[in-house]
Amino acid sequence: MLGNDSRESGELNLRHMEDSALNGMEVVCSVISQPVEILLRPWYGTRYFPVPVTALSAVLMIFLPLIGGMLMWLSHLIPFVSIPPARGMVDFATFAEVYFAIMAVHSFRLWKRMIHMERESQSQHEGAALPIFGVIPWFGTFWKIRILAEPLLVFIAAIVLRDFLIIQSPLAFYFQIAALALMGKSFVAWFRNWQFVRIRLDIRNAAPIIARLIEDQATEEELNQIHLASFPKNIDPEIRKATAIHIARTFNEQD
Repeated sequence: MLGNDSRESGELNLRHMEDSALNGMEVVCSVISQPVEILLRPWYGTRYFPVPVTALSAVLMIFLPLIGGMLMWLSHLIPFVSIPPARGMVDFATFAEVYFAIMAVHSFRLWKRMIHMERESQSQHEGAALPIFGVIPWFGTFWKIRILAEPLLVFIAAIVLRDFLIIQSPLAFYFQIAALALMGKSFVAWFRNWQFVRIRLDIRNAAPIIARLIEDQATEEELNQIHLASFPKNIDPEIRKATAIHIARTFNEQD
């Protein structure tokens, strides 16, 4: 019993570690990619972005232009070093101003949805993708657009806009990081949906094996699939049945 408790505790710790890592990755990626995602998904729901994510993204957009300006100022204080200013029409400060202007519009839109809740059916929905993604047939599915198409569009757009001197290099570098963050955030969302379905499929597929285990008819190959060993041949049938029921209950609690 003590060994089983230790094993179950270890499995719970591993699952907790995985959940914590996924949560941390999702939060960090969401904070970095939110200023870009509001442009890609302008009709997102009222609960799509958690309040802490929006607040941290706003802080990010306040401090990044300040840090960039401070680094540029410090570079001029270094003797015998001449760093040319970044070339491009749009710098980080301009993008931050645009971001806060767009957020003001979104805040009014979301406030109207919060007051009139009948205006949205799913408050956590990202909203429809941009029409451009409907032109390419291969990007026709939801998760392909979220994980591949949208980050790829942002990454390529950053390079093109930088090369045409429309945006400055630091802002282009941020867009590239935001594209990778958007890919990571979307992958975590997909993985959690896949995991939800996969666990229930595993439980359904394990049920016949556990039923045959109660009747002492399960083969070693079947038991290996769910990491179980066969019962001793001389075990009491009632103990076998009670143990199998406990195993089935444990499988149901795994999700």
